[in-house]
Amino acid sequence: MASLRPADSLPLLPPLLHLTYVQNTGAAFGLFKGWSILFVGISAVVIVWIMWEFATRLTSLSPLTVWGSAFVLGGAVGNLLDRVRLGYVIDFLDLRVWPVFNVGDCAITIGIGLLLLHGLPKKVSDTFQSGKGV
Repeated sequence: MASLRPADSLPLLPPLLHLTYVQNTGAAFGLFKGWSILFVGISAVVIVWIMWEFATRLTSLSPLTVWGSAFVLGGAVGNLLDRVRLGYVIDFLDLRVWPVFNVGDCAITIGIGLLLLHGLPKKVSDTFQSGKGV
């Protein structure tokens, strides 16, 4: 933030990775720009819900559910802090073939992937958890 202005870009590993400063007032991929109040509310609900689940059911949750939820929680808290503090989320990871994103977005994506993996039929889920692949 101190060294780049919005839309400025710095190649880190050209052409694969650039550091690009984006002030994202929308959701994923910049959709629904200007709806920050809605995203603050949704984030707060998700954060409270995950914390409630952890407080009441942590020992009965599967490891995939715990890890997936923890990743979603961490990403949601990080993005919420940006929204409340700045009015937008700071995105900066630019692969040039995908919209610019941030570490919180990565955590949410990984967490949702783990939760989806947990929701797969048991045989497929067990195969992935054992590290053998499909």
